[in-house]
Amino acid sequence: MVDVKIWLNQQQVSGGLRSLRPVIRRGKGRLTLAGDEARELIDFSSNDYLALAEHPALIAAAQEALGRFGAGSGAARLMSGDLALHHELEEAVAQLKGKEAALTFGSGYLANAGIIPALAARHDLIFSDRLNHASIHDGCRLSGARLIRFRHNDLNQLEDLLKEKRGTGTALIVVESIYSMDGDRCPLRELVQLKERFGCLLMVDEAHATGVFGENGGGVIEEDGVSEAVDLAMGTFGKALGSYGAYVAGNREMIDYLLNRARSFVFSTALPPAVTAASLAAVRLIRQEPELRRELHAKIAFFKALLQAGGYGAELGPSQIIPILVGESGAALAKAEQLRQQGIFVTAIRPPTVPKGTARLRFSLTRHHSPADLAQAAKALLELPGRAG
Repeated sequence: MVDVKIWLNQQQVSGGLRSLRPVIRRGKGRLTLAGDEARELIDFSSNDYLALAEHPALIAAAQEALGRFGAGSGAARLMSGDLALHHELEEAVAQLKGKEAALTFGSGYLANAGIIPALAARHDLIFSDRLNHASIHDGCRLSGARLIRFRHNDLNQLEDLLKEKRGTGTALIVVESIYSMDGDRCPLRELVQLKERFGCLLMVDEAHATGVFGENGGGVIEEDGVSEAVDLAMGTFGKALGSYGAYVAGNREMIDYLLNRARSFVFSTALPPAVTAASLAAVRLIRQEPELRRELHAKIAFFKALLQAGGYGAELGPSQIIPILVGESGAALAKAEQLRQQGIFVTAIRPPTVPKGTARLRFSLTRHHSPADLAQAAKALLELPGRAG
């Protein structure tokens, strides 16, 4: 058994110890820390990319559902917790992702931990990008399948591995379209070619892409024109869609199968009505108002231009997630605190969330950020002592 006291002390010394510090949200992308309410901070650690968590349409939908149906669903979907509202949301998600059907889950973690073991078992193979989210890695381990990890976005290595190890059984390739800690993008068109050539299932986690990319907000799979070729498109409602929960979309047969086999769906209470209604409002909204995405992307371009004009030379990536690499955990924590002193709230991301020696500040841009906010953040970042880039 792990000696808890020794482990905690080791984490403290290495800069890896995590703790919770409550925040008080002030709206419009602002927060204060509990115990320091006098100092308002601009939040650059939120995944509420389109600022929908405060949108009147989501709030009204949640309030109406709360009044009609109560606070909770009361049971799992296969018991008495299956509301017509859940089906409306799944139909809207399927349309958004260009698929026949969809299924909702309690969270992104529950989705990946349930979907992957339902698809692959002991005698199957899973090819997983090394920088996939922890929930994907855990889903792979739970499956009992043989896990083969390939270098991040290295399709040449993946091709070599497929040639060597594919065999004749079930093989699943799992990637993210936008990677949550690096903000970079998967080469999905080329990946689809490999998937079809070697006869694999392809699952794409679109948690950080849905709502942000694609003409209708359908994510990178829509933008790259590969929706039909992707077997399973998974994503969350808790990021750009401003709500909570997760989904997977695919053909009707696959969704019926997961409804019966994904244990994290079968044995979990259904999403609350208010949350479901808010998610439905968000899915409709991102299709109806493409200007939400255009506004966000304009702000992303503005912020990156400020950093580049200020001499920041590191790669800034193609998305709303901008990692500022620092190196060691202690240094990342120190820089995050220095930025807080300048009114900027950004989280230091440390191992094991990212590989050892790659601790970073993860800037997430949202529609809440005004040009003045972005200029303030860029100035503070560029003036950090010993900054990267």
